Amino acid sequence: MALAKKLEALNRVYKIYDGYSTTLNLACKAKCDHCCTTNVTLTTLEGYKIFYELLAAGKQGIIDGLKGIKDRPRFQPRLTTNRMAELCAADAKVPQEDTTGQWQDCSLLDDSLCTIYDLRPFGCRCFVSQKNCGQAGYADIDDFTASVNTVFLQVIEHLDAKGCSGNLIDVLRLMASDDGRRGYQRGELNCEENGLIVNWELKVLMIPPEHRERIEPILQQLRNINL
Repeated sequence: MALAKKLEALNRVYKIYDGYSTTLNLACKAKCDHCCTTNVTLTTLEGYKIFYELLAAGKQGIIDGLKGIKDRPRFQPRLTTNRMAELCAADAKVPQEDTTGQWQDCSLLDDSLCTIYDLRPFGCRCFVSQKNCGQAGYADIDDFTASVNTVFLQVIEHLDAKGCSGNLIDVLRLMASDDGRRGYQRGELNCEENGLIVNWELKVLMIPPEHRERIEPILQQLRNINL
């Protein structure tokens, strides 16, 4: 699929999820930034979209500050969602991720507000909670929404199956460089050399049996995109 078509499909996927999230009773509100940490991950497709929409608006300077960040503690995933789904389906061992000691504030926050809110990746959009995380100490996400979130993560990774996934800092730093963007546009980006992991195609959906009937209308909307 051409890059322009992938970006169009990504916008439609976001719109479907945003429509779903409006049906939820959430505690999330402006300046509620407890989940806005250095642990956010995204795909290179999402990073490309963020950079070029900021560029078109003359606001690419928002991510310039990320270019010099190399050693800030952050979560760097070892496994994508679709790869995990395949391993689980094969009853194979799933590597454990290390998320300890890396909960610093996101570099894109300004006065507790997200400077790219309208462009935020799905890893941010799916941080939803029925309780105030700061008061409860954790995000309260119902089991069905967790299943919905997983499906959308799988679909977005599938859209970028020839790209990479990784920490928001690493992906946006790469997309802010001419070489990184050109490599991505040509499908020649080396994920490992850039601290990222390779995206996989969607082959098996991770949906618990008890959620399959209820999630079907959402799946049908996603199928209509012709992924």
